[in-house]
Order: sequence, then C-alpha cells, then structure tokens
Amino acid sequence: MKITRMTTYQVPPRWLFLKIETDDGITGWGEPVVEGRAATVRAAVAELSDYLIGTDPSRIEDHWQVMYRGGFYRGGPVLMSAIAGIDQALWDIKGKAAGLPVHQLLGGPCRDRIRVYSWVGGDRPQDALDQARENVALGFTALKMNATAEMQIVDSHAAIDRAVAGIAAMREAVGPDVGLAVDFHGRVQRPMARVLLRELDPLRLLFVEEPVLPDQIDALPALTAGLATPIALGERLYSRWDFRPVLEGRAVDIVQPDLSHAGGITECRKIAAMAEAYDVALAPHCPLGPIALAASLQVDAVAHNAFIQEQSLGIHYNAAADILDYLVDASVFDYGDGMVAIPTAPGLGIEVDETAVARAAETGHAWRNPVWRHRDGSVAEW
Repeated sequence: MKITRMTTYQVPPRWLFLKIETDDGITGWGEPVVEGRAATVRAAVAELSDYLIGTDPSRIEDHWQVMYRGGFYRGGPVLMSAIAGIDQALWDIKGKAAGLPVHQLLGGPCRDRIRVYSWVGGDRPQDALDQARENVALGFTALKMNATAEMQIVDSHAAIDRAVAGIAAMREAVGPDVGLAVDFHGRVQRPMARVLLRELDPLRLLFVEEPVLPDQIDALPALTAGLATPIALGERLYSRWDFRPVLEGRAVDIVQPDLSHAGGITECRKIAAMAEAYDVALAPHCPLGPIALAASLQVDAVAHNAFIQEQSLGIHYNAAADILDYLVDASVFDYGDGMVAIPTAPGLGIEVDETAVARAAETGHAWRNPVWRHRDGSVAEW
C-alpha cells in the first residue's frame, strides 16, 4: 500500500482536517491544527507531504521519526501539530487495513468508557452559570471554566475577589458533587497565581489548569506547596522532551497533551507512559473537532493513568459547526452518565462525512485569537 494523496480542509468553526488516500482505496483522517494558525499548519502539512506521498503508510514510527528528525529545526506548535494530524491519519489507515480500532493495535483497551468534562461559558467567568446548569442537566459530572478575565502581573485584591466570587458562585450553582476544574489560561502570572491558588483551595476543585505559563513551570513547586488542589498543564507542550522537565520536577499532578498538537497518537502514547512512571494522571486537552476527540479516546483506552477527557460539544467556539456535524453517525460518541464510550470501529472509530467536510471547506474560516488589552493599553494574555 502506498500514500497517493494528502488533502487538507479548513472548516468552521476553527478546524483543519486532513485526508490521506492510498492506492488500496483506504483513507485516513487527521486533525492537524493550531487554533488561529490553521493556514500555517496547512502549509507545513503540504511540505511534509513531499516526503510521504509514495511511501508505505503502515511505517508509522519511521514516518514520525523522519518528520521530526528529518528537519534541522524541530518542535514547536506548528511543526508538531502538522505531524500530529498526519500521525492520526496514518493510524486511522492502519486500523482500517487491519479491521481493528487503533487501541487494539496499541495493546488493547484497559477501559471501555472514560469520564468527560464539558467546557462552560466564554471568556468571562460570570457568563457561565446558565450553561453549567444546562450541562449538569444533560448528565455531565465535570465542568471546566476560566478563572478570570485579563489580569495584570500585579493586580488588585478586588480582581482576586471577583475571580474567587465567580468560581464560588459556580460551585454553589452546580453543587458539591460535580467536578469543577478552573483554567487560568495563562492570564495569571506568577505574583497573582500565588494569591489566587490559595484563595481557591477551599473550593475543592477538580484541578487548576495552567496556573502559570509554560515558561514559568520551574516556579510551580513553590507556588503550589501545601495546596490540596491538583495542578494540570500541558496543552502548550508539544513533545516528550517538553514534558520531561515537568515530570522530573514533580511540578504537576495531571498532564494534558493535545493529540492535535503534541505529535499525535504516537507521541502522546509515549507521554502518557512517561507520566504513569511518575504517578501523574493523564487528561488529554481537546477543545477541537471530532477527529481529535476520536484520536484522544484511542489513547485514553490504553493509558491506565487517563482519568478524564476534554471534549468540545457545545463549546462557545462551535457556533458555526459542532463536533457531531462532520460525522456520518453522530451516535459513535456515546455520551451517558458523564462518560463517553471508546469507539470500537476500525481505525479511529469514526466515519467522517466527506460531503459535509467538502461543503464546509468552501466557506472555510479565518479564526483568530482575540487581542485583549489592559486598562493601561498594554497587551493582555488571552
């Protein structure tokens, strides 16, 4: 079997899909994207296709190593996301050729379902309460929200109080038994993170995500000493080499590699195994589309330390299209009791609606991160 064609589709709301075709008629799908930089990743996929077209798609590990090591400059969000989507599609082909879901090719599942959480609200935490109640009514047992609006490197006690009040209101609205995770989203820098983490500790959060930016990871042990709240991060780390100092420094309790950013199934399976050796949990990041979710679930199936999966059904980004809109059979993501079943069909376990994808690609998108500014005019972290 040989790869004959690689086609990308930029589809709403902010996604990039990849279809890899073979001379055997088997096709594979991947989701190589950096949110806000879809066209840039699209170009990187095209460059990598120069090597891949004409090769055997089953040599996944070798292809991964060539894509990573074959360029003098490596790593980072764009190149690793391009590799990630290609890797997903290659595994999809391999599973379909074998008539097995990917997780069977990785050793077989250690679970049949996994708990999922739903992302609630937009960029202002106070807007999230109604959506949270709706998600709990739908059966979700875990939610995630932003901790705060923009916050300066040293901000006021009033800003801390507003953030804590919003999260406390969410806790009261959903009750004590719903897992409530809070994402600092890089908006909180080290001086304020110290204060906010301690103020939030009594709320018994499921976890706090990205309490500081990845370039401040070395500060985490001092910031979190004595806290009971689990600490999670990893959506802006792109390889096992990026995760190594995090694990060696005992800085986090939960790693969150993104299957569309961190090298795909091949690399995230290795990151999960590294984390397991350090007694660190796995919760893959996935505010993306159906292919990324399907790939994540294949890794969740075989990673013993996986405990929860992010998914984007109903997220505010998805106004133009949602994750089920590009599937032939939307029931493949079998939600129930706050969990989702691991897909068991061959490959990634989903069937992409190619007609819907092609039609949506005619519209495309040019989604960009918003640019925020503080009151003094300086740019703020979004």
